[in-house]
Amino acid sequence: MATAKSILNESRDIARAVALIQLGARLQVLEYETSLSYERLLRLYKEVAGKSPSKGQLPFSTDWFLTWQPNIHASLFLNIHEYLSKTSDLEEIDTVIKAFRLYSEQMQASAIEPLLSVTRAWRLVKFVDSGMLTLTKCSCCGGHFVTEPYENAKSFVCGLCEPPARAGKGSASGGLRLH
Repeated sequence: MATAKSILNESRDIARAVALIQLGARLQVLEYETSLSYERLLRLYKEVAGKSPSKGQLPFSTDWFLTWQPNIHASLFLNIHEYLSKTSDLEEIDTVIKAFRLYSEQMQASAIEPLLSVTRAWRLVKFVDSGMLTLTKCSCCGGHFVTEPYENAKSFVCGLCEPPARAGKGSASGGLRLH
């Protein structure tokens, strides 16, 4: 009976790894979220993606999530993630995968270039779980946005209600623009 369980676990890990690879996850995410060996993950990555995985370290700074446009994208993803966490009985990595797919679909439907990768989304959830980032309610619109945990919730105003002076002035295609 123990053999069947390990085969089922391995099958679930392979399915998760394939889903993460298809979403563009870095190899380090696959190593952390599955019990598959590095060699098997590398072979699987090459088979699914048709290329070797990107090299280098994962992003570790919380700063990226706090800048104007990335904050809006991160906040959208994290709100989706929080909703799924509360309303479904999924394991954490499956919640991340489902939330990222919903975020991507929303970006596509809105014709907005997604700024968040699945690796950054996964890292965002890890930052929130460790207390390095949190969601804070905007005192103006009532939306919940990614902030540092010591943000004063009573006076917090989001980047949509009070965008920075140069917000929306860039020529990046598909980005958020304020008219």
